[in-house]
Amino acid sequence: MLEEICKNSKKASLELAKLDSKNKNEILFEAAKNLKDNMEYILNENLKDIKYAKEIGLKDSLIDRLKLDEKRINSMVLGIQKIAYIPDPLNEYIEQKILENGLIIGKKRVPMGVIGIIYEARPNVTSDAFAMCIKAGSSVILKGGKEALNSNKAIVKILRESIVRLGFNENFVNLITDSSRDTTNQFMRMNKYVNLLIPRGGASLINAVVNNSSIPVIETGVGNCHIYVDESANIIKAIDIIKNAKMQRPSVCNALETLILHKSIIDKIMPELIKLNIDLRCDEYIKSIYPIVNLAKDEDFENEFLDYILAIKSVNNFDEAILHIQKYSTGHSDGIITQNYSNANKFCDLIDSAVVYVNASTRFSDGECFGLGAEIGISTQKLHARGPMGLKEITSYKYIVLGDGQIRD
Repeated sequence: MLEEICKNSKKASLELAKLDSKNKNEILFEAAKNLKDNMEYILNENLKDIKYAKEIGLKDSLIDRLKLDEKRINSMVLGIQKIAYIPDPLNEYIEQKILENGLIIGKKRVPMGVIGIIYEARPNVTSDAFAMCIKAGSSVILKGGKEALNSNKAIVKILRESIVRLGFNENFVNLITDSSRDTTNQFMRMNKYVNLLIPRGGASLINAVVNNSSIPVIETGVGNCHIYVDESANIIKAIDIIKNAKMQRPSVCNALETLILHKSIIDKIMPELIKLNIDLRCDEYIKSIYPIVNLAKDEDFENEFLDYILAIKSVNNFDEAILHIQKYSTGHSDGIITQNYSNANKFCDLIDSAVVYVNASTRFSDGECFGLGAEIGISTQKLHARGPMGLKEITSYKYIVLGDGQIRD
């Protein structure tokens, strides 16, 4: 069954590649309309997933990711519509030059082909990934977490019905419903049919895909994100940024996980953090001043908590902060809060993360916030794509060479 899905997707990708922008946008608008029209059906299926998640003890922050409501479905609908309005990334000539022998060589943006996405309990990823892949001219095979199975099946059913209504191939989108590890491992070896694999989830999922896939992988998502509050920081702005980065939505990969404080400003920051309803795990120096906080273990500085938990490290100077981030960062999003222009520049130069911030919340690491319209994920690697990945980042290119009888000597 898995190979049949992959074969169908490969065949469908050749059909999808022929569609113009108008056809692709028609599919997206029809899908958005049908998701909205079938909201009650999707919500009822999502309730089954919520019930199962509670039965297996999924933590509250992850249930929040899984949960759908009217507002979130409307956001999914709006997301698909926004992607429809984004200019088509395909058939663009990225660059062109004329050689001395008269050959005209150009790079033309083309579809990736078949894109596979393995992700955890986030039903909104289902519609986002579908819309982005369709717009980028690639068919998509989705492999969501078992916790969101009913929600994903409902959403994909509606998406496929939308495609068929317009007379196109429903295999532009497919869902793998078997949640077994064997099936997942088999999927990761379908390089005969799948051109790109994108894992979205926690460290264990991403590492499993990176280590076992024979399909080219874009590594995304694990976010042990840091913010360093320098001794020159504007304290009012710093507190607002910290609260937003940690509290606005802690279950996402761009949320703050480790806060680094210059020792000279600890007494200006910590009392405000203690007022928050979060688990503060601090080093021995901070614990000695504020016994009410919890003492951090070494692994707390390595963790992506995805919860109302914050690790806090004290440092004597800028260089200590840099060394800590370089040791523990996952290369996602790291920031500095400072009014020292030199420290801001050095931070940007020395921190080798996909997104580096000066005086802003890490929560902005998002395709929509970056003006990309949407994102398929946030790449933490350096090959092909890095940072929030929009439509262009999930396409490839080919060379077009125009000649007039030239031959090579």
